[in-house]
Amino acid sequence: MRRLGRSAAGLAVATVLGVTASGCVTVHGELEQVPAATESEANQALKDFLTAYNAADAALDPALDAERVTGSLGAINQAGLKARSTYTENPAAAHLPLELSDAHYVVPKKAGWPRYFFADVDSNRDVDKGDEDTRWLLVFERTGPDARWKVPYLGVVAPSQVPEFALDADGLAKPVETVSARLAVKPQDLSTSYTDFLSTGAPDVFAAGGTTSGWRAARAATKKPGFSYQYIDRPLDGAFRPYGLATKDGGALVFFSSKHYERQTAAQGLKPDVNRDTQALLSGEAKTSLTKERVSSQLVYVPARGAAGGAKVTVLNRLPGLVAATGE
Repeated sequence: MRRLGRSAAGLAVATVLGVTASGCVTVHGELEQVPAATESEANQALKDFLTAYNAADAALDPALDAERVTGSLGAINQAGLKARSTYTENPAAAHLPLELSDAHYVVPKKAGWPRYFFADVDSNRDVDKGDEDTRWLLVFERTGPDARWKVPYLGVVAPSQVPEFALDADGLAKPVETVSARLAVKPQDLSTSYTDFLSTGAPDVFAAGGTTSGWRAARAATKKPGFSYQYIDRPLDGAFRPYGLATKDGGALVFFSSKHYERQTAAQGLKPDVNRDTQALLSGEAKTSLTKERVSSQLVYVPARGAAGGAKVTVLNRLPGLVAATGE
């Protein structure tokens, strides 16, 4: 796939027209396999998200988009707005409206809740990679028939990095739940596998890169006279559930979340470094130690089990954000 969802989008949205607003075919929609969203629902969800996001960013008020973000993106967004509000004198003047255009939707067919779809959009805030225009890939989730569409994940990626999505006979995408047993790592195990790997180097299921082996090496090499560093990595699930879609080659494109702690301890006579974002989210006073808590989302390509060449999980994009800090 050389444009995220481009081949799937036209087919997918064409097949979902005419489905009721809730997407239900049975009384509650729990048993019937139905498209997760109609084209009009997807368009409205994207519009509602963008409106709320810009309102919150212009006012630096987390309450203004709290009902449109969730999961790891929600945690990062809400903490970031809170922090910036403490030191930004004129938020409206500093606000650059987010613009999302050229939207294409990749819609899976599934039963029950939550339901979700991917939105592939062009952004006025992305950074192009070489000659390629990067795209934003947003996940929209809806946890019940009366729930709002919210965004738990965002990834920025070059289209050439992403394989083509698999489509069923109706032109709809396939959720990873239907293929998870055939993947090199089950989506529900990705968060634990990733945090275990960062902590211990095992399981060795991730391809080398800056967010995997490179990050472990960077941590080990972190040195500053008079300071020591400790790292703890924890998996996230529940409200931070993974979402993914099967790819044509038998693999899957999956988002998952994780949590990471960094503790900086100072020698006698020194104090930990505290920048303005950390200060805004700080509990206690960082006299001798500072613990930073970050939430991170990862967009990964998971190959099929037994893929040629022993292919490993590849991290395509990582979005981390400081959500809390504790001083002692």
